[in-house]
Formats: sequence, structure tokens, C-alpha cells
Amino acid sequence: MDAKELDRYKQLLLVKRHEIEAGAIGTLGAAGGPGDRQADVIDQATEAAQADLQVHLHQTDSRLLRAIEEALVRIERRAFGVCENCNRPISPARLDAVPWTRLCRDCKEQQQA
Repeated sequence: MDAKELDRYKQLLLVKRHEIEAGAIGTLGAAGGPGDRQADVIDQATEAAQADLQVHLHQTDSRLLRAIEEALVRIERRAFGVCENCNRPISPARLDAVPWTRLCRDCKEQQQA
């Protein structure tokens, strides 16, 4: 992969990282605390479900940020775009869709089977 392509993928990764970080900052204040009045049972259950969802989203974002950081390191090392399992090039279509991927489509499908 040439330097121009690597730079394009680097920019995609940086934009995605920025989107995730901006979204995380926006949700920091989203989980409300106890209000002045006592909420009914349904409101309490809804708030608990929303808090659980926020925790799950935060964990997902953390994993994605880690994958993006690892992809940026692979770009710097010139190891980006090569499947870590079979050492074959990852297709440009897959890299365009999921630029932080470490595996080609075939190896990913085998991993999920």
C-alpha cells in the first residue's frame, strides 16, 4: 500500500476517533441522578435501563477506540491492510468499510463460525 492510501486511511481513522470521543463527551451528563421528587417504579426501571445502555455503549466505544489506535500504530509501522491471521492483503472494500479491521473477510468469517 502506498503512502497516499495509508494517509487516506489514517484520516478516516482520525475522523472516526474524533466522532467517538465527541459522542462520549456528549453523554457524560446524560445519565441523570435522583430528582427532587421520588420517581415511580416505571421511571426508576427506565432510568436503570438507560444507565445500563450507557455503560454498554461506553464499553463498545472503548473497544472501538482501542481498535482505531491499534490501526493507527499499524499504519505507522507500515503493517496496515495486511491480515494478521493469513498475512494476505485485506481488500480495499473491507478497509473502506471497517478501516480498523485486523482480519480479511475470510479469516473474520472463520473466526465467527
